[in-house]
Amino acid sequence: MQPQQPPQLSPNPLPSDYLDQIASAPVKPGLDRRLLAFIGGGVFLVLLLGIFIISASGGTQVISLERLSLRLQTLEKVSKSSHTQLKSSSLRSINSNLKTTLINTNRDIAEPLTAAKIEVSKIDKRLIAEENGEKLLATLENARLNALFDRTYAREMSYQLETSMVLMNSLLKTTRSTSLKTFLNTAMKDLGALQKQFSEYSAANG
Repeated sequence: MQPQQPPQLSPNPLPSDYLDQIASAPVKPGLDRRLLAFIGGGVFLVLLLGIFIISASGGTQVISLERLSLRLQTLEKVSKSSHTQLKSSSLRSINSNLKTTLINTNRDIAEPLTAAKIEVSKIDKRLIAEENGEKLLATLENARLNALFDRTYAREMSYQLETSMVLMNSLLKTTRSTSLKTFLNTAMKDLGALQKQFSEYSAANG
């Protein structure tokens, strides 16, 4: 007598929508709209940041040009008031050239100032105070009292011209104004030669 086979259980029938159930859920249309909105917002922020940077750069350039104008005026006044105090004939000769160059430079800067719509009479008083030359004049007066005027004057004017040219070079790299570029190139060439002469005098007599 053969052993009785255990009854086989028939598998559960698959539901008719089984394949639909295991399929990935479709992406909701709302997600696409949210993604587009996110990207659009990002683009807007980038544009806004770009506009802000450009505006800030333009404002900085105006302030730098105002500062340069004030500094050149101050250096012209100092070069004139200090001339009679100079004992060295070679240093007086350099300073005479500086006075003439600064007179011409302050005349020529008028055009780029006008192009930038800058009125010297309306420059911020704090900026005027920073560039009024009080510290420079105090240093020179102290040098006069200590019989060190010539070498102190040469050293200080070399430094003042050097820092002025750094400011000019910064403006030259950022400006799009043709009149300002022309002015800066000429001024840097003329004042650069004088800065070198003051520096050489200072090195030889320091």
